[in-house]
Amino acid sequence: MKPYLISLLMGALAGLVYALLQVQSPAPPVIALLGLLGMLIGEQLVPAVKRKLSGEPLTAAWFRSECVPKITGTPPKGEQAK
Repeated sequence: MKPYLISLLMGALAGLVYALLQVQSPAPPVIALLGLLGMLIGEQLVPAVKRKLSGEPLTAAWFRSECVPKITGTPPKGEQAK
């Protein structure tokens, strides 16, 4: 959680500097970020389909342990953040 907070604070600081200099931020528009999120979610369709085709159930626990860490970038539970 700490790296995310630091990243957010540094981003806010950079935005403040841009505002003080009266220049537009080079950050991508929201639509581009949503496209990236869609790509991350779409990548998880292949493991889900493979699991379903092999006859294994698609459970919330499986999704939470296998897909959510890859979509959000957080380490799976049980792994220590470095």
